[in-house]
Amino acid sequence: MKAIRTFTVRPVLAETLAPLDRLASNWRWSWSRATYALFASMDPALWDEIGANPARMLGALGQERLDELARDDEFVARVREEDERLTAYLEGDRWFQQLEGDKPVHIAYFSPEFGVDGSLPQYSGGLGILAGDHLKSASDLGVPLTGVGLFYRAGYFRQSIGDDGWQRESYPLLDPYGLGLTLLRDTDGAPVEIALDLPGDRRLHARVWVADIGRIPLLLLDSETPSNTDEMRRVTDRLYGGGGEHRLLQELLLGVGGVRAVRAWSALTGRPTPDVYHTNEGHAGFQGLERMSELITDDGLSFDEALAQVRAGTVFTTHTPVPAGIDRFPRDLIADFLSSGLFQGLDAGRAIALGLETWDGGDQGVFNMAVLGLHLGQHANGVSVLHGEVSRGMFGMLWPGVDTDEVPITSITNGVHAPTWVHPALKAVSERAWGDAHTDTHDWTDRNVVSDAELWGVRQEMKGELVAEARRRVAASVSNGHTPSWVEDLLDPEVLTIGFARRVPTYKRLTLMLRDPERLTRLLTDPERPVQIVIGGKSHPADDSGKILIQQLVRFSRDPKVRGRIVFLPDYDITLAKDLYPGCDVWLNNPLRPLEACGTSGMKAALNGALNLSILDGWWDEWYDGENGWAIPTADTAANDEERDDAEAAALYDLIEHQLVPRFYEREGGIPLRWLDMVRHTMTELGKKATSDRMVRDYVQRLYVPAAAHDVTLRANEFLEARAVAAFVSRVREAWGRVSIASVDSSGIPQQAQAGDVLEVRADVRIDGLAPDDLAVELLYGATNEDDTLSRDHSVYRLSPTGDAVDGAVVFSGILPLSVTGTFGYTVRVRPAHPQLVSPVELGLVTYAS
Repeated sequence: MKAIRTFTVRPVLAETLAPLDRLASNWRWSWSRATYALFASMDPALWDEIGANPARMLGALGQERLDELARDDEFVARVREEDERLTAYLEGDRWFQQLEGDKPVHIAYFSPEFGVDGSLPQYSGGLGILAGDHLKSASDLGVPLTGVGLFYRAGYFRQSIGDDGWQRESYPLLDPYGLGLTLLRDTDGAPVEIALDLPGDRRLHARVWVADIGRIPLLLLDSETPSNTDEMRRVTDRLYGGGGEHRLLQELLLGVGGVRAVRAWSALTGRPTPDVYHTNEGHAGFQGLERMSELITDDGLSFDEALAQVRAGTVFTTHTPVPAGIDRFPRDLIADFLSSGLFQGLDAGRAIALGLETWDGGDQGVFNMAVLGLHLGQHANGVSVLHGEVSRGMFGMLWPGVDTDEVPITSITNGVHAPTWVHPALKAVSERAWGDAHTDTHDWTDRNVVSDAELWGVRQEMKGELVAEARRRVAASVSNGHTPSWVEDLLDPEVLTIGFARRVPTYKRLTLMLRDPERLTRLLTDPERPVQIVIGGKSHPADDSGKILIQQLVRFSRDPKVRGRIVFLPDYDITLAKDLYPGCDVWLNNPLRPLEACGTSGMKAALNGALNLSILDGWWDEWYDGENGWAIPTADTAANDEERDDAEAAALYDLIEHQLVPRFYEREGGIPLRWLDMVRHTMTELGKKATSDRMVRDYVQRLYVPAAAHDVTLRANEFLEARAVAAFVSRVREAWGRVSIASVDSSGIPQQAQAGDVLEVRADVRIDGLAPDDLAVELLYGATNEDDTLSRDHSVYRLSPTGDAVDGAVVFSGILPLSVTGTFGYTVRVRPAHPQLVSPVELGLVTYAS
């Protein structure tokens, strides 16, 4: 019979082992090799069986074994040593504490999913893994950040593959206590509960689980509480498990409930109220409306003043390269919730307008969460240089009249947490060679430090582990009491191994490799120089098109002709990934360019010494250098998708056959020296850039510090500057229709100009209703192309007013020495100017000379 509830009962720890509780409840164990090894050594077989989680280990080990360990002086000394290391890690100054100048006091980081470890399945793919790595690096760097998310009782889903090749999903329930989470309680010991008022006299309650990610608290809101009705308890049942109102309730709980949870956490711990709010994608956009509601009801600000204050301290990161990837809700559904009393004091109509698609071609009956995020976040970014460019084009309609390259969305390229993703064997080599396992300062090209034999040996060791894990997983998925003989020969550690694993939407093209099955078969089964491919990936339960791709791949892999050389490994997750990335020689990525926002799986592989074979998309577009892998040419001139896929698949096969295979199998003394040259270069150069430490430092210096400074400035003196900014924006928007450039005159340039000549420009600007200081009149100049368009790297020179307004017009002038040679052009524009605007075109109000 089935239990109605399960939970973990822990044995009593002896005093000498008491620190194990603290070590188990801080997820630093997931990236600390020594702490991980400590728990694994308690019972290695049981450790693997329970899913490598310390909290589960303490519950499963049994009193007798724990008492035995308490009498083991060597083990007790290891426990004490690890506890001392954790204390030093948590309390010592790190990079952030040594950062000079003003900086944030507390950053609240919101994400719908967090991928911290395989035993905490609160993630579905790259967005969540990125969020987990963000927390870990923030911890390692000492950044005062708090993560905010939801606790999904069934997480995402477990994947199995049926005999027909079709993906099947299951949803095992999770015990938060057994995972090492703690319930947030008030000073009386009662669980803290967050409540949201909903339409129809409903209330949504949530308790708050806390996961300590090193120095970073992760607050996870959980609707499974006796205070809720059965309907409300199901709100956090599973990640991305529903649509419509169910998804909306999750996002309201994440945004609104998340702010309230941070408030409760700060009050109970004495931590300062956050001065920066970072939303990782649009799912948490309602946090901005909740903060506006607080400012209106508690501080007496108007709607516009509250909006200015919230925008100042908000960072919005978009990961979405296609409109179809954005959460959108019916306007009428949003109106019901915004009119229910959920947001006290907030004008519902104006709040709804912040998320509407009001541009030509948009759907004004739809509330768009990315639009809300961009309207509420003064600081916005994409997650690679190319994705920043794509995002500026994708969202440029929110800034009408602004050139695409000036749309105020910057980019910070993602990174991965090296201590989590670098294989322990490679960490050991790093520690022997350089004294630590950090990857961003090591020169792997120095053969005197790490020899070819040692590097190749550890690469082969990692591949051997992947082969063993692949055989184990395949045997478990196909056997009915016995293992088929062919599984014992599945894959070969001596063969060139290509890995491919990710979510399976159609644009990632899981089956591009099957485009020419006969040619692929020849590559896989070459008697002298074969290739093998290891594949993993999950399709969203509602995405049948993705499931069809998986089925096609699985059916091909089961053909006896290729069965030993291509394998699909089910239930791709963090645990499998930690074997897969290090065990591959090459990491394949072949999305439709430019639909891959970043693609961090290739970074994880690279830090382990794998070479990338990828379409120039995401991070690879900016960091491919010809020595760290191979770029698959993009068939941009193809007439249709079929022709494009054919051309790019052919290029993929050509690269494998004529470049990868020869270089991998060319040996001296049994070692592929030229291949290792590329491996060494990859680990050295990408090790400097592809880490989440670099990424978080970029966020701190480029976005968090400016956001905190803006927040403090606007908040000072009872929001004096917030009120001034709101008044300025209102004044400028009201008057902008009357602002124009009446004329532009230039002089000083002869018919044949040369460098060193002086260009004097005078612009007569009508500023009815505004003051000269409200405006910036700018001369934009530089090289031009054939249609007289200024180049993207043009320069800007600000003209100065020469006197008071006459009949509503002011003359602005300036003198510019010419330093640009070749074809030269210029224009004049007017835009609003205020010291608290992050971008010169932030308001989308720009007038050019005609």
